[in-house]
Amino acid sequence: MLNTILANKIPEKIQKSIKFWIDLLVFLVSVVLIGTAVVDYGFVLNETEALYISKIYNFTWWFYLIVFTGRLILTWTEITRKAIFLTIMLGIMFYLSLIAKFVNVTETSSWFVIWNFLKSKYFIVALIGIFAVLNVSKGVVNFINKKTNPALLLVAGFALIIFFGTLLLLLPRSTIEHFRLPLADALFVSTSAVCVTGLSPIDLAQTFTLEGQIVIMLLIQIGGLGVMTITSFFALFFMGSTSLYNQFALRDMVGSDAFGSLISTLLNILIFTFTIEAVGALLIWISIHSTMNMTINEEIFFSVFHAVSAFCNAGFSTLTGNLGNPAILYDHNWFYIIISILIILGGIGFPILVNFKNVIVFHIKSFWMKLFKKNYKQIRYQHLTNINTKIVIVTTSILIVFGTIIIAILEWNNAFVHMDFEDKIVQSFFNSVTPRTAGFNSVDLTHFSLLTIIVYSVLMWIGGGSQSTAGGIKVNTFAVAISNFFSVIRGRTSVTLFNREISAESVRRASATIFGSLITIILFFLILVAMEPEISPKGLLFETISAYCTVGSSLNITPLLADNSKVIMSVLMFIGRVSLITILMSVIQQKGNTKYRYPKDNVIIN
Repeated sequence: MLNTILANKIPEKIQKSIKFWIDLLVFLVSVVLIGTAVVDYGFVLNETEALYISKIYNFTWWFYLIVFTGRLILTWTEITRKAIFLTIMLGIMFYLSLIAKFVNVTETSSWFVIWNFLKSKYFIVALIGIFAVLNVSKGVVNFINKKTNPALLLVAGFALIIFFGTLLLLLPRSTIEHFRLPLADALFVSTSAVCVTGLSPIDLAQTFTLEGQIVIMLLIQIGGLGVMTITSFFALFFMGSTSLYNQFALRDMVGSDAFGSLISTLLNILIFTFTIEAVGALLIWISIHSTMNMTINEEIFFSVFHAVSAFCNAGFSTLTGNLGNPAILYDHNWFYIIISILIILGGIGFPILVNFKNVIVFHIKSFWMKLFKKNYKQIRYQHLTNINTKIVIVTTSILIVFGTIIIAILEWNNAFVHMDFEDKIVQSFFNSVTPRTAGFNSVDLTHFSLLTIIVYSVLMWIGGGSQSTAGGIKVNTFAVAISNFFSVIRGRTSVTLFNREISAESVRRASATIFGSLITIILFFLILVAMEPEISPKGLLFETISAYCTVGSSLNITPLLADNSKVIMSVLMFIGRVSLITILMSVIQQKGNTKYRYPKDNVIIN
């Protein structure tokens, strides 16, 4: 009623102006709060500084409470169904903390512990932090709503996260005492984490504190999910909707089959990610519990960190020497198997996981209907499993089996010579999975033969599935290119896979992706050879492929690189994660199809 009365008495132009300035003020306060939290988190503060921080938190809490209450009173009819649950939860937390501020509870009361928690700094900061993130996301969404090139947004989003990640890693509390992290190393590690690569010029365990390792884990998670996925989830689920233009662009990015299923696709991505990582962390904890001289808290963090790193195909580890550390290398075969499964699930891609879910749900429903509904006739679908799922599963399986056999043959009496039979089988499997494109190291790669390094490089270059956490040219691209090759030598005019004709657009993109990857790898390899004449060209080539394909495997070259070379490698990792085509599309003006056609002619190829 009140909002209707005010709307009738205040001109629409003034209403829009008021709303704009309030939203801008809320956005600025939110940015300041996030900056304050970073300072509070990253620096050791004296009493005076801590007092100022506390005052900022208190002011922000009151400011948000007033803004939230005002919005609730004046615009409660405009709250969407998607946002109502979040609004109710925020309201409950705000008003409980308000009551706790003015109502004291004695120590003898059963509510004393809960009441103290509601008044505590941790609860207040978490509450206003959620509100700040939502409002900053809303500001970003309002920017996205303008018809901006989606490719440019993706590139800028990754660059921005890398920048903030670098700043967070430079904070004193992120590194061990009396150690100052060089800017080039901070940039390198931040880029490697966001681009889920895993290369690092420094030892994470010996350099970063728990806070620093948490920052790295969060950067890995953001990089694995994708900046656009996270931003768009806030936009479409919590904040209403983005523009129609950007929703269509986002649909293509996340692999949604239909415009109407965009929300469910984003939800599936988040649910799959956190469910798989949670189950993986539990299994890892079971496999390492009471075997590594860690406290229970250290075991839990170790399990969560490695579950996130494995599913996101990042390859970072909190152990010195990565997963080749003696504490984990022996008598932990189940650990390596769990890590391998997480890598595979992250590397096959979210569209394939969603397709699996749809197939399983369909069969469960059919079984249920047959069991309880008489005369039920099941609808038969010929292609429940779509072509992308078939391509990724078949190609991935072939590459894993091929890699396992080849690595076992080549390294059985070489790098694996001191291992038991079971260990050799598990390590062969693990080292076949991790190049595509996790980059964990269980064995020093310098001990591998040249043939194994070549196989490793090929697996790194191919990578995982499209729209997955993996890098490389992608198995979809590789499968289409192979199919195109056989179509040419058989004299066919069309490319087919699994009784489906592949579109000319897919074949063109596959060719462009392969060409772009080879040109980029060769160019950066030549730059690194010129900048690092004292380092083995073989090691630099392997490092280049690893960085571009966001793998993280290394022949112990990364720590030897000069600062300029580290920056070059950071750029290469960024290009590999975002993709060369996306970067070029973000800066080159797109031209639509012309209404005219040039005369056709044949170019001599052979």
